[in-house]
Amino acid sequence: MKRIFTFSLSIFALSAFTADWPEFRGPGAQGHALAAKLPAQFGPDKNLKWKVTVPGAGWSSPVIVKSRIYLTTAISHGAGFSLNSLCLDAATGQLVWNRPIISVAKPSRTHRKNSQASPTPIVNGDRIYVHFGHMGTACLDLQGKIIWKNETIKYSSVHGNGGTPVLVNGKLIFSCDGSRDPFVMALDAKHGKKVWRINRSGNAKRKFSFSTPLVLRTGAQVLLPGSDMIGAYDPDTGREIWKATFSGYSVIPRPVVGHGMVYFSSGFDRATAIAVKLGGKGDVTESHAGWTLAKGAPHTPSMLLVGDELYMVSDGGIASCVEAKTGKVIWTERLGGGHSASPIYADGKLYFSNEAGVVTVLEEGRKFRVLAKNDLGERTLASPAVADGALFIRTAGHLWRFQK
Repeated sequence: MKRIFTFSLSIFALSAFTADWPEFRGPGAQGHALAAKLPAQFGPDKNLKWKVTVPGAGWSSPVIVKSRIYLTTAISHGAGFSLNSLCLDAATGQLVWNRPIISVAKPSRTHRKNSQASPTPIVNGDRIYVHFGHMGTACLDLQGKIIWKNETIKYSSVHGNGGTPVLVNGKLIFSCDGSRDPFVMALDAKHGKKVWRINRSGNAKRKFSFSTPLVLRTGAQVLLPGSDMIGAYDPDTGREIWKATFSGYSVIPRPVVGHGMVYFSSGFDRATAIAVKLGGKGDVTESHAGWTLAKGAPHTPSMLLVGDELYMVSDGGIASCVEAKTGKVIWTERLGGGHSASPIYADGKLYFSNEAGVVTVLEEGRKFRVLAKNDLGERTLASPAVADGALFIRTAGHLWRFQK
């Protein structure tokens, strides 16, 4: 644990490790919950503290700060719907407030594994940031009052909205990789006004992607994969510092970093796990190439880096453990079911949630060992969250809290 803690502090970006889970993939944005003593076995009749109905529909993952849970959801109103932000009490699951943010008269097309409310909120200080892609972005206070709203950033999203923004240097930065003219956007976090917009430098035939940025502490760079490329951007100006190219589109997973490299997936049609050495300027495709691995690479779930091992699960449910420095496969095993949620790490355990609501818990390490399989009996695509020593999972109609 000491080795992992030291390693984590050396690579992770903006958030300090706390009992909270303030953004997608938690503090540090890499899926780690280091202090949690979570149960390996749980379900409708085991280690369940509460289960509550969530209004509307959406696949944003829960975030938890100071014993409050924040989600987004889409609530139908006739032919249209409203995009709402929700706050629940983490101790009881009781709904604290339900705030309509954006009204949409006509739904846009989404992929069957997407929703109108898929990006995960960000909580920072006394503000909540909610994002709905081309339909708008907003900032609220902790009581649900709208501070600002920006509905001016428009693009054709193709399959709906997936990527979550990142908050850095007073800016909210997110991808706008639509069907044409993909770009990266920065809004002023205080007022919601445009700070900069930078066009993607790649020339992909299929331009749409849905990845979430990752901020590096060292060098103040924002890493953001897109179709046919990953770029490192200056958060203050949007300037592209370096890029590496590959063949792929509809890139979804959030990158992870460690050992002087960034790890990400190439997306469709055939996913490849890619490692690129950090640093450099300009096109570093050749000069900073690390390794690639095609078998078992994910299209949708983000990877999980713990110490010297990189864990991943394909959309088809094939889990792999590889050496992070070399890409050498240590083990590959079938978990079963389709996978979209990003796995998490807590207290020596790895949690992989499949689309049918079965959560497989593995022991961390170079030997494949299943500790438990937990069936919630309800579809889920959202990634789990951890706070206050508890595991929170959003399913199609409910939010669950599990703890010992």
